[in-house]
Amino acid sequence: MQTHFTEQDLEQPHLREADRVLRTCVHCGFCNATCPTYRLLGDERDGPRGRIYLMKALLEDRDQSADITAETRLHLDRCLTCRNCETTCPSGVEYHKLLDIGRAELERRLPRKAPERAFRFALRKALVEPGRFKALLKLGLTFRPLVPGALKAKMPPAPVDAGTRPDGRRHARQMLILEGCVQPGLSPNTNAATARVLDRLGIGLTPAPEAGCCGAVDFHLDAQDAGRARARANIDAWWPHIEAGCEAIVQTASGCGAFVKEYVDILADDPDYADKAARVSELARDLVEVLRDEDLDRLEVKSEGRLAFHCPCTLQHAQKLGGATEAVLTRLGFSLTPVQNPHLCCGSAGTYSVTQPELATRLRDDKLDALEAGEPDVIATANIGCQTHLGSAGRTPVRHWIELVDEVLA
Repeated sequence: MQTHFTEQDLEQPHLREADRVLRTCVHCGFCNATCPTYRLLGDERDGPRGRIYLMKALLEDRDQSADITAETRLHLDRCLTCRNCETTCPSGVEYHKLLDIGRAELERRLPRKAPERAFRFALRKALVEPGRFKALLKLGLTFRPLVPGALKAKMPPAPVDAGTRPDGRRHARQMLILEGCVQPGLSPNTNAATARVLDRLGIGLTPAPEAGCCGAVDFHLDAQDAGRARARANIDAWWPHIEAGCEAIVQTASGCGAFVKEYVDILADDPDYADKAARVSELARDLVEVLRDEDLDRLEVKSEGRLAFHCPCTLQHAQKLGGATEAVLTRLGFSLTPVQNPHLCCGSAGTYSVTQPELATRLRDDKLDALEAGEPDVIATANIGCQTHLGSAGRTPVRHWIELVDEVLA
């Protein structure tokens, strides 16, 4: 794609990066074929190719036209950032990097109206602190009839009890675990089950209480600087453990894992953190990356029933781990049912199901139809957002896959 940035423009790092990404696009449109919003809406501007043209016009616009920015925001807000288009693209366009630049430029030129800014600020503050989120969740469950519809649908029934977590300090092999921000409240058993399964494999998990939200919620809700600040805080919390020889940093939510692996890019221009961020991204491992390299014959699994696996976009498109969890579950003896169009997004996409509830619900219902076609007893997934969103329909039960493994260990 031909661009029209001046030499002065290209002295700015974000425009130089945008120019690099734009020039890899060849206008082929293969991306539209797998874009969830283009499939629903049929509007070129709601597909990756159209959004790329909109962002190109925005970034090259010297007059900073309000019409261009207002139109662009509508269509960029509808993007799930599922990165399905990146998996499909034959030219390797790093669309998500351009999207981050475009959204930041929109916020600079055309700040949102006060009510929308307040809503997004409240959403960020409610989600990113685990203690605050747990308190708000408890309050919401108590007064559920009074909660607004989009938020009410996201609230699960009482979570599965976490049970006991083994003391992993006795093991020679040590890994860190990112506890997460909403997962401890919505599904406290996920990390506990992870600790129990890895304990059987001779791996100890070390929580770092000072580490909090990975930063993705802030970064994708118009607060990129706050997202970077959280990344720095996590690096500071993990660094003593890394220096002590920690083997890996485990994430049980694929959305968090995808973002931690991006620390190397989002802090690349930070002279104090660039090298540390690169090391953290190198050590970041989705849980399935840990298990697939272990001798799973050591786990005596007695599995019954049928499950369908929903592979989150952050696992298959961002982390390029599509099929990895299914392979591990098959090795462990689980019976997996076929899933139609497994590449398509369920509509959760972080806070998308709250900010774009109509589109998210349509995508969720389509995904559930595909998952339930094989008549599974349970749906397994690898991301708390997908788990909550799919479960909000009240159809087939949805669990994190590691919980199912933990439950059937002999």
